[in-house]
Amino acid sequence: MGAVFAIATVIVLMMIGVPVVFSFAAMTLVLSIAYGIDVSSLMTTGFWSVNSIILLALPLFVMTGYLMQAGGLATRLVLFVEALVGKSRSGMGSSMVVACGIFGAISGTASAAVASIGTIMIGPMEKHGYKREYTSALLGISSLLGLLIPPSITMILYAVVTRQSVAACFLATIGPGILLIILLCLMNWWKMRHHPDPAAETLSFNKRMEHIGQTGWKALPALVLPIIILGGIYGGVFTPTEAAAIAVVYSIPVGLFVYRELDLKKMGRCFVEAAATTGVIMVILVFSFVASRIFTFEGVPQELTDVLMDLFKDKLMILLVVNIFLILLGMIMDDVSVVAIISPLLLPVMVHIGVDPIHFAAIVGTSVVIGCNSPPMAPILFMTCRIGNVGMSQVMKPALGFMAFAALPVMLVTTYWPPLALYLPKLFGYM
Repeated sequence: MGAVFAIATVIVLMMIGVPVVFSFAAMTLVLSIAYGIDVSSLMTTGFWSVNSIILLALPLFVMTGYLMQAGGLATRLVLFVEALVGKSRSGMGSSMVVACGIFGAISGTASAAVASIGTIMIGPMEKHGYKREYTSALLGISSLLGLLIPPSITMILYAVVTRQSVAACFLATIGPGILLIILLCLMNWWKMRHHPDPAAETLSFNKRMEHIGQTGWKALPALVLPIIILGGIYGGVFTPTEAAAIAVVYSIPVGLFVYRELDLKKMGRCFVEAAATTGVIMVILVFSFVASRIFTFEGVPQELTDVLMDLFKDKLMILLVVNIFLILLGMIMDDVSVVAIISPLLLPVMVHIGVDPIHFAAIVGTSVVIGCNSPPMAPILFMTCRIGNVGMSQVMKPALGFMAFAALPVMLVTTYWPPLALYLPKLFGYM
C-alpha cells in the first residue's frame, strides 16, 4: 500500500505542476515514512548508482544534439533527405519522418529533433499545402523515433536501471523504429495522395540526381556521424560512452570549420542547455534508484507479480495490461520518469511470465512513444505546437490518427511478436 501511495503522490504532484525533480523527492520521502526507513542511509546508494561510466553517455549524446542544431549538421541532413525522398507533397512529409529517424541515430533525443527539424521544415511544408496542425502532429510522432533508433537516451536509462546491456537495448528498438518510419510514411502518402501541391517541383531524372549528389556531398560530414557511432559500437571498436564522446568531439570541428555556423557563443549555450537537461535527469535517477532499493527491500515487485498472476492467468492479458499501464503513465509522466520508476518495478513481472528483459526494453520504448504525445502532459506534442504556432486542440485529431494507425500497431507487434525486438540482439551475440 505504501508503494501505491508513493507512486500516486508523484503522479498527482506532476499533474498539478510540481517540477519533476521535487515530485520524485516527495515520492522517496513518502516511501521512507511508509516503510519506516531512514532515507539518508540510502542516499549513498543513489549516489553510487549514478556514479557510472555508462551514464556519462547521457550528457554527451544530449550535447551532440544541441551541437547538431547549432552547427548546421541538422540543416544539411534535412536538405539531403528532402532531395532523396523528393519535394512532392507526400515526399515532404516522408522527408520529415526519415530526417527525424536519422537525427535520432545521432542525438538520441526527441526534443532536439523537434527544435531542429521543426524550425527547418514546417514553413516549407506549409508552402507545399500542408496544414500546420497536420505537420505539427506528424513532427510530434516522428521526433520520438529518437527514443527507438539508437543511440537512445531512453534505452540508456532502461539499461542502467535494469542492469542490462546498453548495446542490446539499442538493437532491440531498431526493428520497431524502422516499422514506425514505414507506417508513418505510408499514412502520410495515403492522406496526401489526392491533394494538389501549390509548390510542386518537376525535375528531370538527371537534375534530381544532380541535386541529390550536391546535397549529399554537403551533408556527408553529418551523415558520417551515425556510421561512426553505430559502426564503432557494434564493431567492437568502442563502448556507447566512448561513442558519445567521439560524437561531441566530431560535431564541434564540423560545426566550426566545415559548416561554419557554430561559434564560441553558440557552443557555450549548447553546454549550458546540455548541463541543465542532464542535471534534471541525474537527480531524477538518484531518487529513482533510492525508491527502487526500497521497493526491493519491501518485496513490492514480488507482491505486484503475485497480484497480476492472481488476476490474470493468461500471459497475453498480462502483457496487454502492462501496455495500457505504460501508456497511461506516459500520458501524465515524461519518458525519463516512466523508465526510471516503472521499468525496474515491472521487470520481475515480465521475467516471471517469460518475457526477456531486452524484449521488455522495446515494449517500454514503443509504449512511451504513445504516452509522450497523449494529453494531459504530452510534452513533445506541446513543444511541436509552440514551434508550429498552433493550438493543442487543432493538433490532437491528426495526432490521434498517427498514434492509432502507426504508433499503436508498432507497440502491439513489438509486444506480441518478440522476434521484431530480439532478432538483432541475437544476431550480434548479445543473447
